[in-house]
Amino acid sequence: MSDITRIGTGPRMSEAVVYNGVAYLAGQVGNPGDSVADQTRTCLAEVDRILAEAGTDKTRIISTQIWLADISTFAEMNAVWDEWVPQGHTPARATGESKLAAPEYKVEVIVVAAV
Repeated sequence: MSDITRIGTGPRMSEAVVYNGVAYLAGQVGNPGDSVADQTRTCLAEVDRILAEAGTDKTRIISTQIWLADISTFAEMNAVWDEWVPQGHTPARATGESKLAAPEYKVEVIVVAAV
């Protein structure tokens, strides 16, 4: 039986859970009040950090969900994403518009990656 490893465990949730060779990351958000581009950069830096702690990296991302508070900022987010995502290793991805946990958050990134 495979062990379950939890990373960054808090009272409500963990930053990631690794099970059976797959890392499931919690949604990452940026700094409240920052632009969509800056929040996206912060989210992706956190994804990099957590993936490293799980023993993997962005070339092994299987799927990504990106939630935007305002879908009209799709191009701004994509400009940052396109600089970050490794070509030849792009994951399956979905992007949608959603009301996020607080109005100051403009983008949330959720990742699943192979370990």
